[in-house]
Amino acid sequence: MTKKFFLKIHPNDSVMVALKDLKKGDFVEVDGLTVQIQEDIDYGHKFAIKDMAENEDIIKYGFPIGHAIKAIQPGEWVHTHNVKTNLEGKLEYSYKFKQSTAKHGDLPGNRTFQGYVRKNGDVGIRNEIWIINTVGCINKTAEILAKLGNERFGNGKIDGVFHFPHPFGCSQLGDDLKNTQLLLRNLVQHPNAGGVLVLGLGCENNNIPFFKDVLGQFDEERVKFLGVQSVDDEIDEGIELLEELVQYASTFERQPVPVSKLKVGLKCGGSDGLSGITANPLVGAFSDDLIAAGGTTVLTEVPEMFGAEMMLMERAKDEATFSNIVDLVNDFKDYFIKHDQPVYENPSPGNKKGGITTLEEKSLGCVQKGGSSIINDVLDYGGIVTKQGLNLLQGPGNDLVSVTSLAASGAQLVLFTTGRGTPFGGPVPTVKISSNTTLSTRKKNWIDFDAGRLVGDSSMDELRSELFQYIISVASGETVTHNEKNGYKEISIFKDGVFL
Repeated sequence: MTKKFFLKIHPNDSVMVALKDLKKGDFVEVDGLTVQIQEDIDYGHKFAIKDMAENEDIIKYGFPIGHAIKAIQPGEWVHTHNVKTNLEGKLEYSYKFKQSTAKHGDLPGNRTFQGYVRKNGDVGIRNEIWIINTVGCINKTAEILAKLGNERFGNGKIDGVFHFPHPFGCSQLGDDLKNTQLLLRNLVQHPNAGGVLVLGLGCENNNIPFFKDVLGQFDEERVKFLGVQSVDDEIDEGIELLEELVQYASTFERQPVPVSKLKVGLKCGGSDGLSGITANPLVGAFSDDLIAAGGTTVLTEVPEMFGAEMMLMERAKDEATFSNIVDLVNDFKDYFIKHDQPVYENPSPGNKKGGITTLEEKSLGCVQKGGSSIINDVLDYGGIVTKQGLNLLQGPGNDLVSVTSLAASGAQLVLFTTGRGTPFGGPVPTVKISSNTTLSTRKKNWIDFDAGRLVGDSSMDELRSELFQYIISVASGETVTHNEKNGYKEISIFKDGVFL
């Protein structure tokens, strides 16, 4: 296959994307016409392939991504200097169901992975010990216990002892305290943890007795509690409890589990002009394949649905689900409005540098991670997945907050597409998928899978099959992601209100 140097995504598009740096004076052949490049165009950026008048819509992916704020000639660079978003305020929506157009690849014959089946039937892909602190005041205590726990118990049948520092759990009110408790509750219940030590201080809002009410029923062998104000030496006491948890977790062995038990979070961060062309469509193909095999995927980043939300709404399984998607979108717009912030203050500086011009363009690329499957459920922030198939989850675009919420929803791993790169990883394996091969080559200690090959010599069918097999390998513990190798396992919790 000949390497392509520019790409027209949809037949109706009025722009093309440069797949290499183009120089002023270069010639491009498109639809039988020759277009001369009028100025230098960076890799991943757009150039016009037709005359566009002032106020005319710019078409990419077959949809408007904004309008021209001045006349644009063929070969001109199309970006923030001559394009403005069409979006403003809240919209009215009507339910128009569109049958799924999902096309499934050739799934592997052995549709199983090697997982840990917990007592309650949940399935983990790691057998870790997690230290969950109820309040930020004891982050360092949790860190010390995790370090000592790994030194003493890290070479057995567990995959390590981990803590997740955060600044919350005290001086919080209302929904903020509720969000903290829900996220921590969900992490305590997460099946990737074979054992959990809940570490509390004693005087915080989210004290252990209060947190137990939110936690509900739990396995006393799997979950232990330690209030550090109530003991003389919290380190010695903590190590004793960790030893009990390690012994319990060590009773679990990997066993064949159907891939229908996999729940996978979908996230993008640091996007570039190729994200919506390579990495996000590839993840969307994976999502369709996993759902076809009975599995589940979860899509979040609600502000990055703005401008493409109707593509999701028309795939709602019924009118009730459609109404929930409308509420999901409008509630997040209300959140911006409440804080006197522009609803469409996006994309980020890094996105713009990578070639993304407007929020519509970013959103049209972003939602492709959800493939083409029917949307079966919509979850509030802190919600847990209960329905198989594609789920939407309330959450912001922020990488740390959204990946944490995906993990807390029950996802055993997260697929994270990126065109700019990031070392970040959540509490679960975070598979970094690069939109361009240059990033994969340059940041080989960050990137796990190169989707940039889609504009090279690899086909979608080849890469979707390869990615599916790769995820089975990660889920089975045969492959360790770079965030795990590097020890990047972090959380962040959504905050909206005030501190006392």
